[in-house]
Parts: sequence; C-alpha cells; structure tokens
Amino acid sequence: MEHKGRYGYNRISIQLKSEGFSINHKTVYRIMKEENLKNVRRRRHYHSYKGEIGKVAKNIVNRNFMTTAPNQKWTTDVTQINIGEEKCYLSPILDMYNGEIVCYTISDHPNLKMVIRMLDKAYESRKIEKGLILHSDQGWHYQHYNYQLSLKRHGIIQSMSRKGNCLDNAMMENFFGIMKSELLYPNTFNNMDHFKRELRKYIEYYNNDRIKLRLNGMSPVQYRTHNAVLS
Repeated sequence: MEHKGRYGYNRISIQLKSEGFSINHKTVYRIMKEENLKNVRRRRHYHSYKGEIGKVAKNIVNRNFMTTAPNQKWTTDVTQINIGEEKCYLSPILDMYNGEIVCYTISDHPNLKMVIRMLDKAYESRKIEKGLILHSDQGWHYQHYNYQLSLKRHGIIQSMSRKGNCLDNAMMENFFGIMKSELLYPNTFNNMDHFKRELRKYIEYYNNDRIKLRLNGMSPVQYRTHNAVLS
C-alpha cells in the first residue's frame, strides 16, 4: 500500500472518505483491532547540546506554534540515524504553518557545514519574510557565531528552547518521531546509502502525500497551495 502501515484509524478514515467510501472512524478502529493492524510506533533521538559554547538566544516562540501563513515560524534540529555500524545525521527546517519540510541536509558527520548548507538551501528555496523566526534547541550548531551571523544577514530572528526541554521544540521532535516510526524502525536497509535514498523519498512523500488531521485531511503541500488559492 502507498502509506505502508503509517496511518492510524483516523487517517485511514479520512483517506477512505476522500476516495468516496462512507465509513465511520469507529468502524475502521474496530476492523483494525479485529485484524490486529497497528500503525508503527515512535522512539527518541539524539541530542546535540554540549553546554553554552556560544550565544544562547531567547525563547521567543515559547511553545506558541500557531501561524497564519507560511514562512512566519520555522524550526530545526538534528537527529542521528544508525544503520548497522554506520551513522548519518538529518538536519531539516520545518515550517510550523503546515509542518512542511522546507529543506534538509543529510551528512555523515554532525558538523557545522551540515547546518550552514541547510540554511543556504532554505534561502534558495523560499522568500525570507520580514519577521521570520527560526527556532531550535540549544545545540552547539545553533550557538555558533557563523550560524547566527547567517541568520542575521538574512533578517531571520533566532529563538531557542530552554535547556533540556524537548516540549519547547515539539513540532520538530514530532517529525523525527514520525519519520523514524514510519521509515526507519519498520524497514530493513542494505546499507546507509540505501537508507538515504529511502529517506529522500520519504520526505517527498511526507510533504506531498501524507495527510495530517490538523490540516483538514490534506498533506502539507496541499494545505499550503489550497490556502494560497483562497487568499
């Protein structure tokens, strides 16, 4: 199936209705329970906090993830993926408006080059709106002078979570949990290159095809383009 066991009963109900089937979400839940069908589970990820080695920004977002349009509030973080003895690191930017992955980099090392390249890709792909906030944890990358200088040069306001408080960056944490539970944990990969190829496919799927309940049953890209037409 297209979604490969990634949907729970609520998303399955919405998907079925969008395809013309009239079925109650309670019926879907009952059938899934009877057939022992479960969506995949989530686990935790790597943290990059190494103490205050640079300048720590204020927590401007302060768990207020609400926005009224794209490119008002972005969030970022780094997560580690293990495939056998190999490791890689995913560094994405997520738009809080619709949960869309704006851009990302994949690296074999969690270095500064990884996050600076991520920013460059964001500047290339989106118009930077005045007042745009980019929120992160207090990872060493985000305290680094060159990272903060890049934001300043592009008029981006920096915001940071409080130390050791993952709920302050819940939207990015949520994406990592979804990606790992739907892609990494249920599947077997031949090697790291195989995983990286599938990760790129998954992010494309996540942005364009995977529906979200909070987006009225639309994918992030569908929601953004739909509302752009209405505005």
